[in-house]
Formats: sequence, C-alpha cells, structure tokens
Amino acid sequence: MTQFSETELTAAVVRSFDDTPHPRAKFLLQELVKSLHEYVRKTDLTFEEWEYAIDFLTRTGQKCTPIRQEFILLSDVMGVSMLVDAVNHREREGATETTVLGPFYVGEHREMPHGADISPHNQTGEKMFVRSRVTDTHGKPLAGVPVDVWHADDDGFYDSQKPSYATHGPSSRARFVTDADGRFFFRTILPCSYPIPTDGPVGEMIMQTRRHPMRPAHVHFLVAAPGYEPLITHVFIGGDKYLDSDVVFGVKDELVASVEKRTDPAMPDGQPAAAPWHLVTYEFHMKPGAGVAPKPMASKGEDEATEAA
Repeated sequence: MTQFSETELTAAVVRSFDDTPHPRAKFLLQELVKSLHEYVRKTDLTFEEWEYAIDFLTRTGQKCTPIRQEFILLSDVMGVSMLVDAVNHREREGATETTVLGPFYVGEHREMPHGADISPHNQTGEKMFVRSRVTDTHGKPLAGVPVDVWHADDDGFYDSQKPSYATHGPSSRARFVTDADGRFFFRTILPCSYPIPTDGPVGEMIMQTRRHPMRPAHVHFLVAAPGYEPLITHVFIGGDKYLDSDVVFGVKDELVASVEKRTDPAMPDGQPAAAPWHLVTYEFHMKPGAGVAPKPMASKGEDEATEAA
C-alpha cells in the first residue's frame, strides 16, 4: 500500500483516468485534476471555503432555465469565454479580430434590402447609419456574403427580452447580403451600454468583489463567406465609458469603431434624416479556410433583464 501524501493523491487520481478510451477526454480530465489539486494546495483551501464554492456552483446551476444560462455568464465574467475564443483564433494574419457570440444569436435572420431600417418600431433611440464592407485579407471584395447583425436597443434590451417581441417580431436584427463590391449598409438606432444580470450568484460575486456589471455598447456581426472561416465579432461604439473595463473582457482595440455625429439632412444613401444621426463605418477582413457557423442554443439566453455577452 502506497503511503498517503498530497502529491501521491493527485497522481493516483490522474492515473484513475488512464483507461479513458477517448485520448482527448483523457487529456482534458487529467489536466483538470492537476490544476484543481494545485489550486487547493497553493491556496490552502479551507473546509468553509470549499463548502461555499460548492454552494455557489449549486446555486449557479439552479439559476439556469431554458432562457437563462448562468454558467455561461460565469464563464464570461471570469474571462474564460474570451480565452477559449482566443486560443481558437490565435493566427489572424490580417483578418478581423473575433469575440464571443453572445446569448442572443437566434440563427438565420430575415434577409433585408440594403438601407433597411432594422429598428423601425423604436421611437426613442438616436438614428444610426452603418456602412460596411467585406473583403479578404488582401482587400479583395467578397460578393454575395450573408451577414447577420443584431444589437440591444437604447434601453439595453434585446428584442426577445421585451413583451413587444410577440407583437412586432424581430427588431434590431437582420441579415444582409453583400453587393458586387462587398458592401452592405443599413439603418438602426445607436445602442447603449448595459449591465449583465445581477440577480443571481454571478451578480452576487460581481457586487461583492466591487466590480461593475457593465458592457460597452456594441453591434454583433456574424459573417459567413464560403471558403473563409466564419467571423463572429462585435463592433464597439467608440467613446463608450466602459470600453476599458468590459465586464466580460470582450473588447479589442481593432473592434472599436469611431462614430460620427452628423447633422446632414440626408443619410449616405440619399434618404432624408429628420434629426441628427450617427455614422459608423467598418470593414471586415475574412481569413481563408473552412469552418462551421454557430448554431443557436435555446438555453443560452439569460433572462428578461439583459444579456451577458
């Protein structure tokens, strides 16, 4: 019988997975054991602290529903979601930077013509015109590329979180297909920064550690060009006060767009503007390769309050 010791315990648990049939599963489990055991030793974890951790994880699971995923929120605020994204997109080679999908992608959006207003029922938000283009990493325009866009409104809510969704259907989301020059453009309203949900254990942790719960204003884009890796990203609104302290660590400098406040009587497509409006211009550069576009998950939404990412 081997004499018990802390390090022998870790080695024994690691060996217990030696016969795992799937090599990747074996590797992941054994590395997880090593990291968890090292954390316990390094921190001299107490019984009370471990019991609190178990309770926290239990309550995190209990907070999950078909429309809210508290574990995704936990992953986001601990920076794990962005780290997983980063290690899977290490070599960008001139391609646009990626970020997390977020919980309010719902699958293929309804295709709309260039210049369409994707927030037609919003009467309070300041108008915004988005002018964009899709190219390869050498600047060659990519035609016929579907681009899904979605964002929160000027109150920080996504369409599916509001009672009006049942009446009006999708809002502040659409699909556009690039023209022969790789371009697309649309109208919407200027999104705002907003808080992640703070009514669960993750919010409790954020508040107790004196972190703020805010995300900077952004628009989501999913660009799926045949022959290129799918691009999942945000374009952040320049000047937002939370750009340097995004609670889910999703901001990258390249993804921040300057926003021009304009008073021109017409927008770039010639349509009249009844009030001052904002112009955002952004170009997406696609990386050659193959990939699978994400599928929406019903359990990824968070709740009627707001989104996590």
